[in-house]
Amino acid sequence: MSENITTPDDLLALENQVCFALAVASRNVLALYRPILEPLGLTHPQYLVMLALWESSPRSVKDLGVALALEPPTLSPLLKRLENAGLITRTRSTRDERVLDIELTETGRDLRQQATKIPPRIIEALGMSLPELTNLRETLHDVIRAAEIAQTA
Repeated sequence: MSENITTPDDLLALENQVCFALAVASRNVLALYRPILEPLGLTHPQYLVMLALWESSPRSVKDLGVALALEPPTLSPLLKRLENAGLITRTRSTRDERVLDIELTETGRDLRQQATKIPPRIIEALGMSLPELTNLRETLHDVIRAAEIAQTA
């Protein structure tokens, strides 16, 4: 990659695009998760839902959507599949019938123990140190915040 971008053409070089680097990195990292999650019966998006629920359950669909940065139309099919797999329940809130509460089942809670093996396997597969990955994650959170601010400006 060129250190100095001096012509307009360099600004459009594929290798200089942040969006390209993020897209390829995302695709490649998610591909590492696939074979690790498969024995648990989870896709990566379902794994993210379970992570959020292992942090706090029950949660409303709205709260879950905020935590995962997902809209309800994207989240609903994930929740249906997790319910069909016996990992969660979806019930109307007794406080407000408009609210759908998502709660882990015993099977869903028990799956957490198996999932504790996932992060170390991903770290090993990437061959990066924990401090490197921590710095990367923090930088990505900075990028997410900056993009959210730019979208609302």
